[in-house]
Parts: sequence; structure tokens; C-alpha cells
Amino acid sequence: MKTLITNAIIVCGSRSFVGSVVIDGKFISKITEGEYQEGIKADRIIDATGCWLLPGVIDSHVHLREPGLTRKADIHSESIAAAAGGVTSYFDMPNTSPPTVTTDALETKFRIASGKSIVNYSFFFGATNDNADIFPELNAQRIPGVKLFMGSSTGNMLVDNKDALNKIFSTCKLPIVAHCEDTASVAHNMRQIVEKEGSDDPEIKFHPFIRSREACLSSSSLAVGMARRYDAKLHIAHVTTKEEIALIDGDRITGEATVGHLLFSEEDYGRLGSRIKVNPSIKTIADRDALRKAIADGRLQTVATDHAPHELKDKEGGCRKAASGMPMLQFSLISMLGFVDSGLLTIERLVELMCSTPARLFSVYKRGCIREGYYADLVVVRHCGPWTLRASDVLSKCGWSPLEGKTFSWRVERTFCNGEEIYDGMSVDTSHRGMEIEFRHGEI
Repeated sequence: MKTLITNAIIVCGSRSFVGSVVIDGKFISKITEGEYQEGIKADRIIDATGCWLLPGVIDSHVHLREPGLTRKADIHSESIAAAAGGVTSYFDMPNTSPPTVTTDALETKFRIASGKSIVNYSFFFGATNDNADIFPELNAQRIPGVKLFMGSSTGNMLVDNKDALNKIFSTCKLPIVAHCEDTASVAHNMRQIVEKEGSDDPEIKFHPFIRSREACLSSSSLAVGMARRYDAKLHIAHVTTKEEIALIDGDRITGEATVGHLLFSEEDYGRLGSRIKVNPSIKTIADRDALRKAIADGRLQTVATDHAPHELKDKEGGCRKAASGMPMLQFSLISMLGFVDSGLLTIERLVELMCSTPARLFSVYKRGCIREGYYADLVVVRHCGPWTLRASDVLSKCGWSPLEGKTFSWRVERTFCNGEEIYDGMSVDTSHRGMEIEFRHGEI
């Protein structure tokens, strides 16, 4: 079946132009520039006048909670949210139950996703203190890289043994994505705040003092030093401080900002409380603004969500008891388009951050760009009148968003995944199944 999308403003590489795209089966077969002229034969024609046509978002950092934590979320429910948000591919993190630290656990995830995921999928393999010997067995065409928790967070996957870290950085040939927080510093800060406040569960406003900038910088510096020593490819996840940005060279050392850290600052704890409790913590306005500047000028290379759903009952409490993580997958693209409206980003730069650069850094095969011969992973977005997000709009299984009450001026009109329309602006085609993402490490 051929589908023709006409008269869209197409974001293609570093430029945008009015044109048309032909989808033939799973792939983009033709791109034409200029207003549509009759003559291209297609089974279906979609007039996208006034809309922007972007590559489908590749979210390189999500926690979909399956297996083992499915009361919070699961692959099917969160991939529905992804489709409605223009996200056509995701890389899921390994801190599930059981954790993805064996080849059997990895195969289980692929098997589950093949039957349940609406959009395209892959999974990071998780590093531990004693599993680096497995790395040579991993199929590099199936996974984006290895996730390394250099700080204790959700799940028990902390790697804190110096010999293990040396072995991971010296032997891993795939990209290493690191969660960087110094656990000893975090524990020390928690003890100090507990003693000072006289509470075993300090108020959420203390979270950025416990999960401090010093804890992040110390751990990120260690990771960068090891990566440079062994010439490893390191991607620092959820950078939160202006000091960490200076560690990134954009070559072998790259960095990610998350939507939540770009939107919120410590001033929002009073309004949103534990709903925005994440690890590493949301920090100062100056840090938030530094992150914004860094995604605009290229010092940070990607934007992801760290989508981490919890039921609201899990978010009750303070710095110790409230779960860390928030759902962001469905509304990440329209949130980032708000930065286009504000003038922080061009729409071409947004596409680099959320589509083409994740594809390049992780060597994704034939996705992330609007290009002839590439998979037709596409999203049609429209600039519209202001609308306010309500809880009833949330498709994630957890049923809430920290963005409730926020006003947006963009909507996702259509999402295509592997050439098929999976979201029509109203509902998701839940019968569709995405594909396993293919990687060509060292080739792209």
C-alpha cells in the first residue's frame, strides 16, 4: 500500500521545506519539494497543509516496568502513550524485575515486546559488578548499548567496585550509558538532613541537597576519566548540573538532558512536591537554564524522557519514602516544541536532539531521519490554539502526569510507524506491533 502525505513542512536534515512524502510499505520511497502536483499515484492521500512532518521520536531512555513491575506500567500501555506522543522507537532500561543482566532476561524482554509493543523497541543490557564477561556474547545488532548505574537509584544495580568499573570500561565495545551519582555522598547527605530535620523522611524540598550537585559531578568525572583512559564511548544520562556539561566533548563523551530537567527547577517542588522527585534530582534555576542553553548550542547532544511511571500511592512521602521517577513519554515532543515557540530551539535542532542524533550515537539502522529508503517512522504535528492537559488525556497506565494543568500550543495529529498509521489524532491502533530496532555499531 502506498500513502502520500502532501503539502507538509518537512524537516529533513538541517533544513525545512514544503513538500510531499510517499510511503511504500514500511519505507519512504519518495520525497518531493514544493506544493503537491497531481501525478504521484497512491492508495491514500493525506493533505498535511499547515502541518510539520518530523521523523518519529527515538526516546533513548525509558523505564516501561516490564517484566515484574507491571502494576505501574507495561510495554503495551506505555507504547500506546508513545504512539500518541509521536514516539516511534524506544530503548528500555534494565532495572526491571528480574533485571536485564543476563542474556536470558534480555531475550525475555524481546519476546514480550514482540507481542505487546505498538512501536519499535530495544533494550539496554545492564552492567553489574560481575557480568562484564557476558559482553562479548551480546548481539550488537540488537541492542543500543550497556547501562551502567554508578549511583544507587530505582532497582538494585549499583556498580561500585573499582575493578568491575575498570573491566566494564576497558572491555565494552558498545556505548556505555551511565547514571552518575556518588552513592556514598548521597548517603552522607541523607544522614545529615535526617539529623538536622529530626525526620527519617525529610521533606521533598531537601531532595536536591541529598542528591546533590557534588554527588553528580564526582561520579560523572569518574566516568569520564575512565572512558578517556580506555577510549570507551560514554553517554552520560540525565545531566543535571552546569558543571557536568563542561565534561562533555561531543565526540566519545556525550550527554543527555531529560524533558523533566529542562522544564522544572527546585522552585517547582513547592507546587508539585514528590511528583517531580527523580534521580538525579531536579536542581536550581541556574542549572535548568544551563541545560537549556546546552541543548541549544550543541554541548548536550540528546533529549530523552527517563519515562518512569509510578502509581500515585508510590509517590507519597518525602525524600526517602516517595518513589523517584515520573511519566513523560506521551507529552515529550509537544513539551519540546514549546521551546521552539520560545525561540530557544529551531525545529531542526529539536529533530536533531530527539531523532537524528540518538540514531547516530547509537547507530540505529535506517531510522531517525526523513530520507528515501528509511523506515517510514513519521509524526505530523500542528501548531494550534492553546489547550490545557487534563488527567483524562494521560494514556500511561499510572494515570497521571506532572504536566497536568500545563497549556500547550502543539498537537500530534498523526503518527506513522514502519509505514502504518498508528495514531490518527484521536485514538491509537492497538493492534499494530512495532519492530525490533536494528543497530549497526561502527558503521554509521
